[in-house]
Amino acid sequence: MSRSLKKGPYVDAKLLKKLIDKKPATAGVIKTWARASQISPEMVGFTFGVHNGKQHIEVLVSEEMVGHRLGEFSPTKKFVRHGGKMQKELEQKRQQAEIAAAKAAKAAPAPKKK
Repeated sequence: MSRSLKKGPYVDAKLLKKLIDKKPATAGVIKTWARASQISPEMVGFTFGVHNGKQHIEVLVSEEMVGHRLGEFSPTKKFVRHGGKMQKELEQKRQQAEIAAAKAAKAAPAPKKK
């Protein structure tokens, strides 16, 4: 849901305060917990350490990111894999195929050098 045009974009005041009088090349990583803050054009080129609940994930801001939120580039959940019987069978087949390919490569005679 977008924010009202009357209110304008939400940019965290503390975050903008950290950017004043700094250049993107020399600023280093700027740590922030303000995931809801929108990316403004003044932030382009800076590297932010956006907190995901456990650690700070480095996000280098580019022009395409302007208007998005900082939290969009710092995922809070880690995808492990889908479970179930079918997934286990697929993984076993893939592992057996890798073993067969390795054996075939080992058994093939090496080309002779002249």
